[in-house]
Amino acid sequence: MVLLGTLVNAILIVVGSIIGRLLKGIPENMKQTVMYAIGIAVIVLGIQMGIESKKFVLVIVCLVFGGVIGEWIDLDKWLNRLGQFVESKFDTKKQGGSIAQGFVTGTLIFVIGAMGVIGALNGGLQNDHELLISKGIIDGFTSIILAATLGIGVLLSAIPVFIYQGLIALFATQITKLIPEAALELFLQEMTATGGIMIIAIGLNLLGLTKIRVANLLPSLVVVGVAVAIIYNF
Repeated sequence: MVLLGTLVNAILIVVGSIIGRLLKGIPENMKQTVMYAIGIAVIVLGIQMGIESKKFVLVIVCLVFGGVIGEWIDLDKWLNRLGQFVESKFDTKKQGGSIAQGFVTGTLIFVIGAMGVIGALNGGLQNDHELLISKGIIDGFTSIILAATLGIGVLLSAIPVFIYQGLIALFATQITKLIPEAALELFLQEMTATGGIMIIAIGLNLLGLTKIRVANLLPSLVVVGVAVAIIYNF
């Protein structure tokens, strides 16, 4: 079953989010401290990802062009609108936290990074789900803390994770046929670094130091793919 790892990943996010909501009664001071701890940890993770790049100028260029495209499309607005639509169906005072904020933050943290891409490729090509299950365990524990502090909206991030990784797993054979191994390796390397910069931005937002519209930087990952294709072929 090529989608097993993706399914487990999504389920663990849902389970972790539900557990997190059961812990919603923890004191506000504790929530704040935990949120700061997550923010700092996310920044460190982003730095580790960012230094993976061997062509950092490429990362900068892709972030600039991706940011321009993202602001033009305004992905942040659409993601928030989706979260707010769901939020309007519930009594947010009882739910605690912003569904939109939890959904957007969870989606960005769980989707960005090479682990999901590589894991989905392994699942689709070799029926090897170990990497995605490992990612699911990490995402599950992370979702517990996020849901306890940001609300039940974190649970909804399981949907884009399932769609994103599922599509890669289903089309893994075609992807590897179309993209040479060297080009795929370069793409994963630079995508990891580009994603790392976004992860740092998420961490800064969680600390309340900035209000960066990280979702509007997501097109940078597509720009990385285009740039790698140009470099590889020319």
